[in-house]
Amino acid sequence: MKIRLTIITAVLALAAANACAVTPSEELARQADAWDKAIISKDRAAIAENMAEDFRQISARGDVADKAAFLDAIMSAKLVINPYGVEDMDIRFYGDVALVSGRTRMTGSYDGKPFGSHYRYVDVYLRKEGKWRVASVQITPVQE
Repeated sequence: MKIRLTIITAVLALAAANACAVTPSEELARQADAWDKAIISKDRAAIAENMAEDFRQISARGDVADKAAFLDAIMSAKLVINPYGVEDMDIRFYGDVALVSGRTRMTGSYDGKPFGSHYRYVDVYLRKEGKWRVASVQITPVQE
């Protein structure tokens, strides 16, 4: 009876652990969402924590920004980004590389002037020492 109870307890514990398990796609989707929220709230530490040291962004105009330039632009007092959501998020894994892509409709203001943009993006994440960090971001405008 004691062995049977031990087996049942072990099976229930394993089932509970599996029920709470998060898939790699869910984990990275949550991380990407948290990064978006950190950008909106201008949480410099959280934004930087998600970025690889050799991060770069390629803008819709083809400009390239490194981590420091990206952080400075996001943190500008002139920039206000309204909350936004991601549509059509897709995550594909290639070992320690993941491509996170989707569409975003962003609104806000810069230097008091309103702006709106609709774009597709691809974020390249790298896993180093067990942690995912975004290494590259590229956006492409969607024509309305």
